[in-house]
Amino acid sequence: MAIKTARSTVGWQQNSAAHYKAPTSRRRVCTFWLAGKCNRNPCRFSHDASLPGNVYHRAAKQSSHMAEDFPGRKGPESSPVNSASSTSGERSESSTNKNPLKPQEKLCNFWITGNCVKGDACPFLHSWFHGVDFAMLAKLEGHKKGVSGIALPSGSTKLYSGSKDGTARIWDCHTGQCDQVINLGGEVGCFTCEGPWVFVGLPNTVKAYNIQNGASYNISGPVGQVHALEVANDMLFAGAQDGTILVWKGGSEADPFQMASPLRGHTQGVVSLTVGRNRLYSGSIDQTIRVWDLHTLECVQELVGHTDVVMSLLCWDQYLISCSLDATIKIWGVATEGGSLEVGYTHHEDHGILALSGTIDTGGKPVLLCACLDNTVRLYELPSFTERGKIFSRREVRTLQTAAGGLFFTGDAAGTLTVWNWLDSPKSQKEQLPQPMESC
Repeated sequence: MAIKTARSTVGWQQNSAAHYKAPTSRRRVCTFWLAGKCNRNPCRFSHDASLPGNVYHRAAKQSSHMAEDFPGRKGPESSPVNSASSTSGERSESSTNKNPLKPQEKLCNFWITGNCVKGDACPFLHSWFHGVDFAMLAKLEGHKKGVSGIALPSGSTKLYSGSKDGTARIWDCHTGQCDQVINLGGEVGCFTCEGPWVFVGLPNTVKAYNIQNGASYNISGPVGQVHALEVANDMLFAGAQDGTILVWKGGSEADPFQMASPLRGHTQGVVSLTVGRNRLYSGSIDQTIRVWDLHTLECVQELVGHTDVVMSLLCWDQYLISCSLDATIKIWGVATEGGSLEVGYTHHEDHGILALSGTIDTGGKPVLLCACLDNTVRLYELPSFTERGKIFSRREVRTLQTAAGGLFFTGDAAGTLTVWNWLDSPKSQKEQLPQPMESC
């Protein structure tokens, strides 16, 4: 079965040289240059990363005092051109790290806004990604608010996206142009597709579209926003804001969605769903994961381990992979004779994690996509968690999707939908690669 993923400035103003005299013997390193934000030419501080490490520490400390000496005063980093992250956070990182960030692995914040004047001489990245095995195909602009759902139905030449702006857009896969905008009348919480059907989660309802015959249905029943959708065993599951998982079974042609008994157990909203090995897995704001038998629709286990919202779930091989705003990814495996799941490995990130998706590169290796709150998507090779690359975005990526042919998609909170693909590997390299993990 294919991989299933669920959904869910303090600045300081330039001061006169009379207040701050640059040392004549040893120039301090410019902390704004280290962060890719210095717009002074010339700058009285050094732009030389080869200076001893203690120079960075002293520079960061003085920068901190400058901000404290002038509370409330706004300078370069408070302007739209330079705002990307908190300066105080960067000072802390510079002063506590013995080894400063490598410039070539950090995105140039001036380049993001089209204001970097250094061109090829800039030591920071002028690219939306860092890695050699994949590339960006296109950026699709049009949504006014964050992208919250992406679907590419099998065999279709159209890409569907939903947004918190209350619209769905249909994109031509060949030209990248938007063919149609549909006003859905409510904030889109999630998307999923199965066969010719595209399902959209909205407040208090699910919309179903048949892209073959043009039929559409409004499926009532949910209470509050629908955050997650999943299809399995001829049943549609919807995770709702009130903590209930709604279930519809396939019916007649006239009434294709017949409501079954809802699944109850979560105490807060259900924000992620996935299916694998005859089980439905649900993640919730209540910080738990519940395991449901797809035949009996009974809860067979509750998984406790995360300390914040369980944002996304992925079923791969015999493992369940979960992520949370607690900045961890947990790998759950069968560790008891009774078949119960237990945590086998926990991977830690520096920021909360919003979404997961799984893909296979052109060499047959399984890769995990991990969207974090620091506006990046990390690519990790499984099972080793070796980093394969990093994707950057103006705002945090909240939805991920994969498709056949090595394609994968990211949708960010600014409303941008980006299309990526894996690059072909040399034949000799492919022959030496191990067999990929089988998806559940």
